[in-house]
Amino acid sequence: MTDASARKRIGIVGARGYVGSELIRLVAAHPHFELAFVSSREREGQRVRDHESGYAGDLAYVAYGPEAAAGQGVDALVLALPNGKAAPFVAAVDAIAPQTLVIDLSADYRFDDGWYYGLPELTRGNYGAQRRISNPGCYATAMQLAIAPMRDVLEGAVQCFGVSGYSGAGTTPSDKNDPDKLRDNLMPYALTGHVHEREVTRQLGHSVEFMPHVAPHFRGLTITANLHLARSVTREEAVARYRERYAREPLVRVADEAPWVSAIANAHHVDIGGFAISDDGRRLVVVSTEDNLLKGAATQALQNLNLAFDLEETAGIPL
Repeated sequence: MTDASARKRIGIVGARGYVGSELIRLVAAHPHFELAFVSSREREGQRVRDHESGYAGDLAYVAYGPEAAAGQGVDALVLALPNGKAAPFVAAVDAIAPQTLVIDLSADYRFDDGWYYGLPELTRGNYGAQRRISNPGCYATAMQLAIAPMRDVLEGAVQCFGVSGYSGAGTTPSDKNDPDKLRDNLMPYALTGHVHEREVTRQLGHSVEFMPHVAPHFRGLTITANLHLARSVTREEAVARYRERYAREPLVRVADEAPWVSAIANAHHVDIGGFAISDDGRRLVVVSTEDNLLKGAATQALQNLNLAFDLEETAGIPL
């Protein structure tokens, strides 16, 4: 394991967003990490502690461009930027400090075979000390964990109905994060071809059809996955598969009852349950919930940082 006294310096780009805020708190409280800088153009020069109640240090926000961020000599650079914004920072690191670990939370590199796709519960065996890690999408995490234990008996496409709190739409104003428009409402969007649909289909090697919606609550998402099976299974067999698959995974919890999204807010794990079986045993419905900002983003990034630095994977993660 890594020497606990050798603290790793972490830089965060995109620190004003909801996920960036969670990352600041997690990294600042981590026993083996320290914040080297937090970059936000909108907050340049302002003290971080004036915006983040979980941070008591003296850092002020900076507004680093790609070259400046790459040149800070950090051990890891975490990119919490919107989709389509990561490439200049990655190019700068490649040119200036190629050994710097980069974790990208956007979708920009999830389809790049040169990057490690970091859903540790399913992919840690594929990690080979890569210095470029792509963090999975929030919905994609919940879907894959809900489907993976039954992967070998699936028949036909899996349908996933998803509902997320509006924090998943980020801080840039839109209909999908406008509380007034969402009040008493459920807003469907991107009902075919969503990036997480393509992401999960690619990672599992099996067709997944995803129908996302936004609800009026702030954080937390739920997936209801409809799995058609090649053979009949009992509910007991299905539940046993999930319990066995995730028995040694502290951030995945399996229960008989379907989990409620209200119970997952501010938690760092995924809840999986429900397990409804059709009369013929050929259809299984599973429910998966997570906090989209934590296990769906920041907590998973911390898992990947720990993995890359040969630390306990749950170091710094409240269990």
